[in-house]
Amino acid sequence: MKEIAIYIHIPFCDHKCIYCDFYSITKTDNVGPFLNALKLEILNSREHLIESEITSIFFGGGTPSLLSSQNISRIINVFYSNFNISKNIEITLETNPGTVKLEKLKEFKNIGINRLSIGVQSFDDRELKFLTRIHDKDLAIETIKNGSKAGFENINLDLIFNLPKQTREIWELNLKTALELPITHISAYSLILERGTILNKLILDKKVKMNEDDFDATLYETTIEYLSKNKFNQYEVSNFCVEGFECAHNLAYWQHKNYLGFGPSAHSFYENKRWWNFSGVKQYINKIEENGNAICSDEILSADQLLDEFVMLALRSNGLGLETLEKKFGSNWYIKNKTYINELKKNKYIIERENFIKFTSKGYLLCDEILLQFK
Repeated sequence: MKEIAIYIHIPFCDHKCIYCDFYSITKTDNVGPFLNALKLEILNSREHLIESEITSIFFGGGTPSLLSSQNISRIINVFYSNFNISKNIEITLETNPGTVKLEKLKEFKNIGINRLSIGVQSFDDRELKFLTRIHDKDLAIETIKNGSKAGFENINLDLIFNLPKQTREIWELNLKTALELPITHISAYSLILERGTILNKLILDKKVKMNEDDFDATLYETTIEYLSKNKFNQYEVSNFCVEGFECAHNLAYWQHKNYLGFGPSAHSFYENKRWWNFSGVKQYINKIEENGNAICSDEILSADQLLDEFVMLALRSNGLGLETLEKKFGSNWYIKNKTYINELKKNKYIIERENFIKFTSKGYLLCDEILLQFK
C-alpha cells in the first residue's frame, strides 16, 4: 500500500502580517460553506486515497487554531471514516500565540492532534511589533508552556532570522529562549521578501532596509552551530529537532512521496503529476460545488524533472540514498556528477558513506549554489 501525506489549508486569519504571502483572509463568514466544500473535495479524491495509507495530516494556513476543535475534528473524521490511516499517524496543527488558551489546546489534543507548530517568529518584542504579530514574548512563552501542559510532547516553533535591525545577540537570545522551553523541533527561516507583501513595498519605498547577504549567512551559520551544540540535529536546510522528532509530514515532501493538498491554494503531487487549487475561498467553494474539485492548473513532470526534484529535495534534507536513486532513475546521474561529488567531498561540503550523500553543516550554508552545479 502506498504512503500518502495530507495537507489541509485553513485560510482564516485574525490579520495579515506584513511578511506573509500565504493565502489567508480575515473574514470568517464562510466557515460553514468552506467546511462543506472541504469534505466534498476530500471524498472526491477517493481514487488517490482508497489504496493508500495516510501517514500524516498537516493543518496549515492561515491560522487553523482559529477553528473550533469540533470543526477540526469533523475534518479528521472524514479521513478516519473513509480511508486507511497509519497507526503511527502524525497530525499537526499550526497555531499562533494569542489564538489559543490552555483549555482549547486540551481539546485539540483530545481529538487526535499530536503535534503543534507554533508561529512564534521572535521572542523580541520590538521584532514582534515590526512583524505585526498579535502576541508579545510573554504570550509566546505561555502558549508553548500551555501546549506542554495540554499533553503535547511534540512541539515545533517557527523563528525568523535576518530581520531588519536584528543583531547577532538578539538572534542568539531568540535561540536561547527557545531551548529553555518544552519543544522538540525548531524551524528557523531567513526573512524572504515576497512580491505583494506589505514588507516588500516598505523595502521598495525605502522605508525599511534589509541586511546584507553576508550577515544573513552569518546568522544562519550561528543557528546551525548553536542548535547542534544543544542536541538539535539539522535534518533539512531550515529544520532542527531532538533525535526522533523529525516532522513526518515534511519528510514526505522532501523524500518526494505522494501528497494531497485540500483547501484554497493547496498543492498536490501524485506519481508524476502536480496540481494546485484556486486561491479565493468563494471561488474555491463555487468550483467544488460545480465540479467536485477546485483545480486551477496542473502539470505532468518529465523523467528529468522528477530526477532533478528527487535529488534536490533529498540533498536539502536528510541526504541522498544512492541505491534508491539508482532503483528509481538509474546510475547516469551519479556517473555524470562523480567528479563534482569528489570535489565537494574534498572540500568537506558533503560526506559520502554507505551509498549515502549528505551535506555537512558547511555544505548547508552553500546548498543552493552547490545544487545548481549538478548536471
